[in-house]
Amino acid sequence: MDRIQRKRILIFLIVPILAVSLFLTDDIVFRIIAATLIVVYVAFIIFLRDSSKYNPSFTETINELTPTETKLTPDLNESFEIVSKPEKIEVITQDNYRPEFRASRTDLKPHDLKERYEEIAREEVPKGIGHDGQFSFALEKMLTVLKEAYSAHTVIFFWYNKEDDKLSVEKYVSNSKQIANRKFDVEDDILSKIIQKGEPEHLTNIPSTAEADVIRYYESPIGIKSFVGVPLYYGNSLIAILALDSLLEDVFGIETIYALGSFVRVITILITIFEEKYSDTISQKRLDGILKLISPDKPIQNSDDVLFALQNTLDSFINWDSYALVLYDPREKKFRVKRITNKTSLKYIGEGLEVELAGTLTGKSIKTGMPIKIDDTSTQEYIRYAKREDISFEGSFLAIPMVYYGQNYGVLCFESLKKKIYTNKDLQFLKKAVNIISYVIYSYTTQTLLKSFLDVDIETKALKEETFKDRLGEEIIKAEYAKTSGALALIRIDDFLDQANLFENNPFPKVLEIISETIAKEMTPLNIFGRLDERKFGVYFFNSTSKEVFLWAEKLRVKIARIPISVVSKQTTYTVSIGVSSANSSMGVDDIIYNADLALQKALEKGGNTVRATHN
Repeated sequence: MDRIQRKRILIFLIVPILAVSLFLTDDIVFRIIAATLIVVYVAFIIFLRDSSKYNPSFTETINELTPTETKLTPDLNESFEIVSKPEKIEVITQDNYRPEFRASRTDLKPHDLKERYEEIAREEVPKGIGHDGQFSFALEKMLTVLKEAYSAHTVIFFWYNKEDDKLSVEKYVSNSKQIANRKFDVEDDILSKIIQKGEPEHLTNIPSTAEADVIRYYESPIGIKSFVGVPLYYGNSLIAILALDSLLEDVFGIETIYALGSFVRVITILITIFEEKYSDTISQKRLDGILKLISPDKPIQNSDDVLFALQNTLDSFINWDSYALVLYDPREKKFRVKRITNKTSLKYIGEGLEVELAGTLTGKSIKTGMPIKIDDTSTQEYIRYAKREDISFEGSFLAIPMVYYGQNYGVLCFESLKKKIYTNKDLQFLKKAVNIISYVIYSYTTQTLLKSFLDVDIETKALKEETFKDRLGEEIIKAEYAKTSGALALIRIDDFLDQANLFENNPFPKVLEIISETIAKEMTPLNIFGRLDERKFGVYFFNSTSKEVFLWAEKLRVKIARIPISVVSKQTTYTVSIGVSSANSSMGVDDIIYNADLALQKALEKGGNTVRATHN
């Protein structure tokens, strides 16, 4: 025992000695003195020890200073001995703390902070992109946020096609340029496990030897160590996968999966919104198309106008790269391709092709009255219309028969270079829309058929060309029996292309009406009046010479030239050219018309508004 320890024991023994003395004497004064000494002594010891213990220069400083900064002040009467070297304390402080993730911070405010923020916050959706492009734009912004938030190497979004059992890359944001932008079969890699199990997956330490087998969306291994992927459901179907990866180990955990669940929910909401918006847009376009067909901007006056209005309507119904309208010809009793529109540079059929009912897709639709939908025409050799056709299309084919009250009026055929583009919803809509189209075609087909039985042109009340020629032949025979002469005048409305530009609408129907009425008023019961083409009329004069008809024609020319014709809000005049030829039994009907037409051509060569006659 050293000297210091013996001294401490002797000092401590004073306390029990004084305490025992209290019980050994009866003197009250001695007891008071002993008790006072005990209290003072004990208090003195306690005070001295506590003051030494809580001295800021000693005890408290130990916890704040490093071992090299700690200073011990020994008692002057005591020796001081260093027992061992102080140990270095391992502790994390604000000086050496480095968070695993935090947003970049700067104390300096950039001078263009507002401009840069507004450039990002107000970035416009690229113009000219459709429904898919708008969704892809929004998805890219979300993937960018995910990449920055988790310091990921790549954030990638895949669509899953259940029918093909394939994954396809929709959009990605990556530091790598080796993303394989193609379709992937579902096999045994990490993405395939998400598809097969329908559950999220994450890997914390991917061995470099296994990377190529586990991560297949890179062209070659790049050192991916961590991965997390979650499935995306729409309704009850798994339709996509959202995946993140990193070049560092143990970056993603269970908490990452939970966080990605919120992002996936936002994406599904976006899909729903875009789908509803797209459906509303398609419905509105289809409604507008039907309204255009029922009430077209341009009045429908003939079958060509019907076909033109029909084509404009079909543009708003579905997407197509080529369109063919097959109609039934009641006179030939055959189905022929009436109208073709090919938006591509690939080979397709021409108009007028007769459809073979046996062994063709269109023929099958005609015979059965049922639609035909081929999702991929490259799977085998399909014959669309006829065996001699030369078509280089590969994609989707759709044929919708136009049936009204049990009568098949034709088929609408659509082709697209995209495979599986036509859905059952498209098919159902077209079947209903074709009922309206069939009725329109039925109405105008019936009108055309009825007009073909008429001998009179409905617009001008003049005889049709064939009827006029028949009547002209009869009149020539009558003139021969009556031993009298006859003459023919061909009247043509002069061109007015320059004047037509003055009007908002086509002025020809109004001009045709006024001029035909003027000609009819100048005729007698001995005349026959016919319309030979759109602008040309024929008038035969019984018991008249070509000179007499020439004078009549000159008066008619002047009268028409002086008639002001009002079209819309503008008014102008129009002219005619006339050719005159004699008509007798020594010539046939065609020869008489030919001679009159020669005279008419001479009048036109003079610039129009002229009368010329042939001398036989």
